[in-house]
Amino acid sequence: MSAYIIFDVEILDPEIYREYMAQVKPALEAIGGSYLVRGGEHRVYEGDWQPHRIVLLELPSLDVWERFYESDAYQGLKHLREKSSSGRLIGVVGV
Repeated sequence: MSAYIIFDVEILDPEIYREYMAQVKPALEAIGGSYLVRGGEHRVYEGDWQPHRIVLLELPSLDVWERFYESDAYQGLKHLREKSSSGRLIGVVGV
């Protein structure tokens, strides 16, 4: 069953974040991941959540995501994301 990874990202250093994005996009595509949303206009209709930038990924499963997230390949890129942004990240199984 497909899984969706939802990031709420505040970009602190756009130059380093662009470097991260250039490297992580092909790595995600190699495991069957795709971007459904990368930034763009958003509106809050209820609650007090004030997201900065929403990124929504679709992957074949949470297991695929977790293997990727823990992989040496991603851990080598994760430091760029952590250095250039702050955010929240969740995964959810879809229908």
